[in-house]
Amino acid sequence: MTDLADLTAAELLDGYASGQFTPVDATEAALTRIEERDGDLNAFVLVDRESALASAQESAARWRSGETLGPGDGVPTSIKDIFGTKGWPTLRGTTLIDEAGPWEWDAPCVARLRETGAVLLGKTATPEFAWKGVTDCSRFGATSNPWDASTHAGGSSGGSAAAVGAGMGPWSVGTDGGGSVRIPASFTGTVALKPTYGLIPMYPSSPFGTLAHAGPMTRTVTDTALLLDVISGYDPRDWSSLPTPHTSFVQSLEGDLKGLRIAFSADLGFGTNDPEVDRLVRDAVKTLEEGGAIVEEVDPGFEDPVEPFHVLWFTGAGKVLEAYEDDAMEKIDPGLREGIEKYQDATARDYLQAVQVRMNMGVQMGAFHQKYDLLVTPTMPITSFDCSRQSPQGWSSDLWTSWTPYTYPFNMTQQPAVSVPCGVADNGLPVGLQFVGARNQDAAVLRAAAAYEQLEGSSFARPRA
Repeated sequence: MTDLADLTAAELLDGYASGQFTPVDATEAALTRIEERDGDLNAFVLVDRESALASAQESAARWRSGETLGPGDGVPTSIKDIFGTKGWPTLRGTTLIDEAGPWEWDAPCVARLRETGAVLLGKTATPEFAWKGVTDCSRFGATSNPWDASTHAGGSSGGSAAAVGAGMGPWSVGTDGGGSVRIPASFTGTVALKPTYGLIPMYPSSPFGTLAHAGPMTRTVTDTALLLDVISGYDPRDWSSLPTPHTSFVQSLEGDLKGLRIAFSADLGFGTNDPEVDRLVRDAVKTLEEGGAIVEEVDPGFEDPVEPFHVLWFTGAGKVLEAYEDDAMEKIDPGLREGIEKYQDATARDYLQAVQVRMNMGVQMGAFHQKYDLLVTPTMPITSFDCSRQSPQGWSSDLWTSWTPYTYPFNMTQQPAVSVPCGVADNGLPVGLQFVGARNQDAAVLRAAAAYEQLEGSSFARPRA
């Protein structure tokens, strides 16, 4: 018999509609999976069983009466512990925040999930203030990978990726300021989208500024589109939020790869890949060609923007700490403290020069996409690595940007980018493939990713307990 915890959101919604099972059944299955697996994975920092079951019962009654609230009614969902959630603490992985609250408002994505009737299971783990590419912190410990609990789930949305990957609810919402939904998606064999900046509103505004996006995290591209339909659209609390889309992202998934102009860059001109990653990504590109895409191997032509990214990132991180006591710097993650201290003397000129770099990259990528519909790259140059480390064995630096060269450039340009699984390396760990599109071409990115997923299948994308 199929375990409901292994079904996608789309499959659950079909089952509710047919009366095969109810949101209560699905929520109980997700909660049981949390009990079975989260002791090893540490994906959740808060689980509210009573509230989730009460919400599921209300959803079940709506399904019986034919008066559902929206396209996500009854879907078990988790929220990264960065987003404000009314009635639950939002501790952001730090000891600097008092759990007592008060916790009186919902972030836009949380409000949208409630409006559609989703069942909120709890909050998922993040490193302190979501600052790095692995998920560990002094307050809650480390989050492990469902494929191998001795390895990282990635970060900073690692709790969400581990939850989704292990069947602890098919939907989660994370944040991505430099790869934070795509890195863990690649490591855990799941799907995650960093949408065009502003498509999913955020409140309060991130101290990391316009690098920071919210993004859906799921097990399939269809589920990603379903969740994006729920949480995208204008919110007056976000000065940079885009208008509500006129068409459904799910409805936009139909189509194939025939005639699609794809640029394939194995390393963006400055990265270095593990041989297994290179092999699996090139195999995926062959699948794209066999599906009818016109593929050319070409780099987009920009230099590694890591130093300008660091200026923007760590000056933002320094801004975070202004809300806390004078001794806050002594209490935070040592790596975060080191980065803040390195860039604490950055001038307005330094900041504006970093902004100019990203503006130039945006112009360059705009021209690039006049010739190519999409850019395809590895999501990560490596598979996951040991939880006891901050970087892979023998790596030149522990700073997370040193091993994530293909994610943060597209936070600089604010382009949509989705990571989908493209195979399993010889070490038994997943590898991710990244599709990048022009700004506001989120539907095209998802459509191509869905077509690839259909051609390749995603049987490898779910670890078994």
